[in-house]
Amino acid sequence: MSIETIIQQAAIKAVKTLYQADVNSKQVQVQNTRKEVSGDITIVVFPFLRLSKKSPELTAEDLGNYLKEKIDIVDSFNVIKGFLNLDINKNYWFNILKDVFSNPDFGTKVANDDSDVVMIEYSSPNTNKPLHLGHIRNNLLGYSISEIVKANGKKVVKTNIVNDRGIHICKSMYAWQQWGNGETPESSGLKGDHLVGKYYVEFDKHYKAEIAELIENGLEKESAENQAPSIIATRELLLKWEAKDEDTIQLWKTMNGWVYAGFDVTYKTLGVDFDKIYYESDTYLIGRDEVLRGLAEKTFYQKEDSSVWVDLSGEGLDQKILLRSDGTSVYITQDIGTAKMRFNDYPISKMVYVVGNEQNYHFQVLAKLLDKLGYSWGKDLYHFSYGMVELPSGKMKSREGTVVDADDLVEGMVKVARDMSIELGKLDSLSGKELEDTFRMIALGALKYFILKVDPRKNMMFNPEESIDFNGNTGPFIQYTYARIQSILRKAADRNVSILADLNMDSMEPKEKELLKRLSLFPAAVQEAGDNYSPAVVASYCYDLVKEFNQFYHDHTILGETDANIMNFRLVLASAVGSVIKKAMSLLGIEMPQRM
Repeated sequence: MSIETIIQQAAIKAVKTLYQADVNSKQVQVQNTRKEVSGDITIVVFPFLRLSKKSPELTAEDLGNYLKEKIDIVDSFNVIKGFLNLDINKNYWFNILKDVFSNPDFGTKVANDDSDVVMIEYSSPNTNKPLHLGHIRNNLLGYSISEIVKANGKKVVKTNIVNDRGIHICKSMYAWQQWGNGETPESSGLKGDHLVGKYYVEFDKHYKAEIAELIENGLEKESAENQAPSIIATRELLLKWEAKDEDTIQLWKTMNGWVYAGFDVTYKTLGVDFDKIYYESDTYLIGRDEVLRGLAEKTFYQKEDSSVWVDLSGEGLDQKILLRSDGTSVYITQDIGTAKMRFNDYPISKMVYVVGNEQNYHFQVLAKLLDKLGYSWGKDLYHFSYGMVELPSGKMKSREGTVVDADDLVEGMVKVARDMSIELGKLDSLSGKELEDTFRMIALGALKYFILKVDPRKNMMFNPEESIDFNGNTGPFIQYTYARIQSILRKAADRNVSILADLNMDSMEPKEKELLKRLSLFPAAVQEAGDNYSPAVVASYCYDLVKEFNQFYHDHTILGETDANIMNFRLVLASAVGSVIKKAMSLLGIEMPQRM
């Protein structure tokens, strides 16, 4: 139980005893005492004045005397207007340190057989192009949220829905048929997803040229877009696919196979994984059957061209197409089928979709459709809507080939990490594979931290050079501090200095206590991050902890301390800080180098 919770519960009892009144936890405001004021924990007493019928100062005195008498961890208190500042007994902080030092699960909870199952969907790529910067934010958020929810004692199923069918992949297939000349990843030297993406861009180039020619010959723009030979051929290819034409299916399997192999390399590089992968080609028929059932039950309606729609205008939305006039499915159809399959596969208590905010309307519609189809869990689906990410050069468009490829970005980050590390002389003691591994660890740590430290619901600008900075609120700064702590611990081991959990101290320095306070906040940070699905909370906690440690280390020596008890205490403290940094950063999917 956190110190805030202990004090909050005690304050509720105090109000009941002193003023014969009931208050709840929301009415008891407990916060860390400001650094310029003496004390560790502050209670805001203004909400109790109507109960005490006394001044703020006298009310705070009442509460302070009660808490000092009834709670052995409260040593003393002071009152500043309506704020009661409590000094917490040093033994409480020592016990926190012992817990952090000896308990590998400090700050986190472990799932048991009765824990809720939370399924988290992320990535959701199309098989017509490689992963790009937008996918990076999605994958990093999805993986980190999964780890954070898991750290809050839930069973987590990390899932991916691969959009492996539809007009988009048919565009790449058609372009490869027309202009590919049998090119393969092996013959081209390209990753499979890059090769297929190349033909997606190739299709768009020819398609635009055809549209321009038709417009020049007198057609309106919309007619030209529908009558261009490339799009007609692509639609025919989609119909052949849905009719299970053997040659079309074989080409589709071959090109998707290239893409999957490429995706796997990128996922491994990013350090993300999945427990279950669903494919639209498996789920869209289930969704289509559900739509046809809804049509038969008159939940949906059919237009004269045979397309199937739902009217949600009475619920503040709009009319939405569910099946095209030729019977082919749309995205929402697939999502209906995927949702049904997932709830059949797992006892899901919460389904979280990590998808960009441009799909807000889509998920509002999905929840309504599932509810109309009679699924009780439909209204409980949660769309974790995050903002877009851009580079200083501007917005990305995959059809035009202006997307920042994920693989290229990571390699560029490694180069920046290598150049900056060499320039600063940070890794002069490393060589060979350890050096290259550390460059990559720094690069990915910089990328992940820079993206995850931002409130996920906000749009953001990603600046590679700014992210790889060994000072300030960056991944490398936190990694460097962790490596510094490991260096201290190695030197202690080299001197045969034992680090003992038994702490024999009469007092502690203010900087030491501040560091212990920061450590004690880790469980609350993990819980807040889980409650809000926000890796940014963990990132902020890491940065504050690292800043606090560096201030402590600047003011106090560790291995140079002559008092053996003080040295041991500071080594335990440093070890505990290192442990929490590593654990917190792992929730962001970030590895920590032992040397920098």
